[in-house]
Amino acid sequence: MSETSSYTPPKVWKWESENGGKWASTNRPIAGATHEKELPRGEHPHQLYSLATPNGVKVTVMFEELLALGHEDAEYDAWLIRIGDGDQFGSGFVEVNPNSKIPALMDYSTATPTRVFESGAILFYLAEKFDAFIPREQSARAECMSWLFWQMGSAPYLGGGFGHFYHYAPYPMEYPIDRFAMEVKRQLDVLDRNLADRHYLCGDDYNIADIATCAWYGNTVLNNQYEAAEFLDVASYKNVVRWAEEIQARPAVQRGRRVNKTSGPEELQVHERHAASDLD
Repeated sequence: MSETSSYTPPKVWKWESENGGKWASTNRPIAGATHEKELPRGEHPHQLYSLATPNGVKVTVMFEELLALGHEDAEYDAWLIRIGDGDQFGSGFVEVNPNSKIPALMDYSTATPTRVFESGAILFYLAEKFDAFIPREQSARAECMSWLFWQMGSAPYLGGGFGHFYHYAPYPMEYPIDRFAMEVKRQLDVLDRNLADRHYLCGDDYNIADIATCAWYGNTVLNNQYEAAEFLDVASYKNVVRWAEEIQARPAVQRGRRVNKTSGPEELQVHERHAASDLD
């Protein structure tokens, strides 16, 4: 492919206007709060501030899985953070997550309240706290953490890369779409090869690596994320589809996917007390 461009990068980049299509207002080159706004707090030890994006779904699924196992201490309050409205730049949210991204968690059950941000860190924190969905044996634990960190490092190519340029960018651009489509398909092939002889990512047991990865790649192959199922030929990754179908059939996963969802027939916005029974 031969392509030319009239754009010449300046010697020093300056932020002159919002850009980035639908989510332009969520992006800026500086950190910190833009306005004063306290976060609400409910009655449970775990206060989750999030939205039902793939990263947000990871944590609500984890909480619902813990509750399904009988961990009553895993009850939580889920508060909706509307990133399109800039809720993540409120002073209260920035105190919990200085990176201004969802999800963010406060745990008030500890001697000193504990903040946890980054979805993978929250999954790991909860898995250790409740001794669930993470292997105890050293090599199995290392495998789980390897796949968890694989997902955390890979998903930006799927969401911020492919998803942005294919679905959200203000106009189609061949080079970035080709570049990120190639990488997403490589990642799907990594998963497909791994799942060819494994039931779950790490073997026979479902764990936080599956929860994290299915939120992104399972959603891509089953739910036409970014309206790109045909473009990416997701049906050809048969092992990924089998794995994703099984995980998304779990009742706790179905409940977790509905929490803080802001549109669609399964809309459930949780602003106050959340209990698993509310979702059955």
